[in-house]
Amino acid sequence: MPQYFLTLPHDTADEPTMDSMQDMDPAELEEVMAAVEKFNTDLVAAEAFVTAGGLHPPSTAITVDATGVIPTHTPAPFVEAAEYVGGFWIIKAADEDAAVTWAEQASAALGSRIEVRALQEEPQ
Repeated sequence: MPQYFLTLPHDTADEPTMDSMQDMDPAELEEVMAAVEKFNTDLVAAEAFVTAGGLHPPSTAITVDATGVIPTHTPAPFVEAAEYVGGFWIIKAADEDAAVTWAEQASAALGSRIEVRALQEEPQ
């Protein structure tokens, strides 16, 4: 079954983290967390869940370039952007339409846009 990468964008001006989420209104945070938990539970029940995770913000990134004679490690993201991927799901879906339907549910749960991209090949 094809797999799809659902990504959650964040604004680099915010760089939200689990710690900064504690600054949210507690009722609002609880509502979002409950909606995401329901979404994850629904994915598992439908046998569509592969994995998911949140990412630390770009300010924590290290870019590694070993294309030259001496590898370099730069303490920064490899590209500067106004937005970045803050979290993701990898799901199994029969087709793109099914993946988009899952993304609609994720978008509603998080109150955010979700990008859908197919993996080129199923992982082994």
